[in-house]
Amino acid sequence: MPAGALIFLVVLLIFAGLDVFLVVTLFHPGDERGQLMVWKAGSHTLLVMSLVLVLDVAHNMVTGQPEMVNPFTHLTITAIVYFCALMYFKRKHGG
Repeated sequence: MPAGALIFLVVLLIFAGLDVFLVVTLFHPGDERGQLMVWKAGSHTLLVMSLVLVLDVAHNMVTGQPEMVNPFTHLTITAIVYFCALMYFKRKHGG
């Protein structure tokens, strides 16, 4: 197996793990402090992803060429933003 394919599979597994982590933490936030961290991380993720979509729409309007958003890329970016926000709030609120 070529090294490039192996690296691709490892990155793909990491992103899939982040996606599973996102879903699991949304369904099982824990106690009140855990719920607060999940709510804050979720709201910040929604804000960032909404801004990304607004920028994408603006880019499509300027260029005049509508481009479809790749759902895998969108889900991966959402999972990365959510994970980073959750780690920030866990560190901030002591979790």
